[in-house]
Amino acid sequence: MLIFRKPLPNVEHPEMPADVVIVGGGPAGMACALRLSQLIDDHNTRHPDAPLSKENIYVLEKAREAGQHCLSGALLDPRSMKELLPGFESEAPLDAEVHKEAVYFLTRTGHHQLPITPPPLRDHGNYVISINRFVKWLAGKVEEAGITIFTGFAGSELLYDGDRVSGVRTDDKGVDKQNQPKSNFEPGYDVKAKVVVLAEGSRGSLTKQLIEKFDLVKDRNPQTYGVGVKELWEVPSGRVQAGEVIYTMGYPLTTKEYGGAWMYGSKENVVSLGFVTGLDYRDPRLDPQHVLQAFKQHPLIAKLLAGGKMIRYGAKSLPYGGWWSLPPLGGEGWMIVGDSAGFLNSARLKGIHLAIKSGMLAAETAFEALVKGDASAAILGKFQRRVETSWIYDELWPVRNFHQGFKNGMVAGMFNTLLQDLFDGGLRNRVPSHAGYENLEPIAKLPADGGPEAHMLGPAKGDGKLTFDKLTDLYHSGTKHEEDQPAHLLIQDTNICNDRCVKEFGSPCQNFCPANVYEMVDDAAAPNGKRISLNPANCVHCKTCDIQDPYQIITWVAPEGGGGPSYDGM
Repeated sequence: MLIFRKPLPNVEHPEMPADVVIVGGGPAGMACALRLSQLIDDHNTRHPDAPLSKENIYVLEKAREAGQHCLSGALLDPRSMKELLPGFESEAPLDAEVHKEAVYFLTRTGHHQLPITPPPLRDHGNYVISINRFVKWLAGKVEEAGITIFTGFAGSELLYDGDRVSGVRTDDKGVDKQNQPKSNFEPGYDVKAKVVVLAEGSRGSLTKQLIEKFDLVKDRNPQTYGVGVKELWEVPSGRVQAGEVIYTMGYPLTTKEYGGAWMYGSKENVVSLGFVTGLDYRDPRLDPQHVLQAFKQHPLIAKLLAGGKMIRYGAKSLPYGGWWSLPPLGGEGWMIVGDSAGFLNSARLKGIHLAIKSGMLAAETAFEALVKGDASAAILGKFQRRVETSWIYDELWPVRNFHQGFKNGMVAGMFNTLLQDLFDGGLRNRVPSHAGYENLEPIAKLPADGGPEAHMLGPAKGDGKLTFDKLTDLYHSGTKHEEDQPAHLLIQDTNICNDRCVKEFGSPCQNFCPANVYEMVDDAAAPNGKRISLNPANCVHCKTCDIQDPYQIITWVAPEGGGGPSYDGM
């Protein structure tokens, strides 16, 4: 069921013509814009009598400035960047080239280093980067190339002409909590475009609308997700080398959950560390932010961080589904790229290079549409074929069943990974899957004391030095929103929260949200003495609530443009 924010009555939205509008200014969106500019420049050199213009090509970015909402580990496989900007290494903000890797299996108090690094996790030749700084740099390249980037403008809904996507409506600004215009009200624009490229990141709100409207995943595996919770630390000199990569499996997760941690050494004694928890766990009390705090308490990790200081925090969902979860990539007036489509290699824990390449291939398709004056499904649908004949396919096809193999736990998953290596993707061409939230079990079926998962259930308290509670971490995300605006977290029926969820699942939104957006507050008038309360200003835009709600009644829509986290240096 499609859920939209209630529109303001009797508001006219000024129209703005566009040839191509790219929604989202992350790596996929910026690569798409830059590659399209290159193709137009080349065309105009070869065909000066029939030039194409860049004036009506726009990137819409909801953050206050480019890169501000971008979060990743982050390691960059440079393959796609070498194609997009040969020699980019000499000027891009690359923190360190990877020269050392280690993979550990953690028990509660011990650790075992794998004697060899598994091939998917060998990172020599890749770069430790700040995705925030990298995207800012890419944005500068896009603007130098003559493409306009509108920051602080969120896409609120897609526009249609019959079954054709005809543009994007941007967010209304200056609307209060009661959905009434304030004195500074400005209506959003109807950007009427020949081609709309959705590059919104994981679980994009417009992408979700498009997928639901046209039932684009009816013959696909449902997309599955993880949530990465990250902290940036300054550590004593010599503790973790610049260009050193550490991966861990095991503790604090048990064999029943999917996930793992990373530590990447950057320049100036800065370390990126985080934990990705698969959003297909069974216990609704599990808290991914708590998982990260428990991970840091492991003796191996605590020793590396001792005497250090946490300086930044953030969280982001990421698509795990792989090849069989990709929706159709192009249709009447539209294409989907990057994490919005699901271009991520979960075996390698990498997606930036795939996002960039997908944006480049979408640009080639949009360019063909502009040259031919035809943005029909017959033309934009060629994006699918371009992906299938590119190295994106070569990388994703062999691991097409990777995440599905972990359905029955870590041991089965590792055995499946071995089969994939031996038999080109495993013993079956396609292993089906189901949405991760369906794994959640009612709390009545689970041990009251939490059992083996007890150490990562419920909110973390934190000691203020090594570990932190959610609000302390949230402070370090730089998150700010205009307080007096409509909630951008739409709950279809709060009675389900107050009457059923609190009893059946223990209100897991309080746990899976890494930013304390959801609270169950005391209310004597509520059937169970509790009612749902929202703190939308805390939201870090990870979309975990939209993904993991057991009743699928929460819809994340973009808040007023310019609000959200500030992931400087992340």
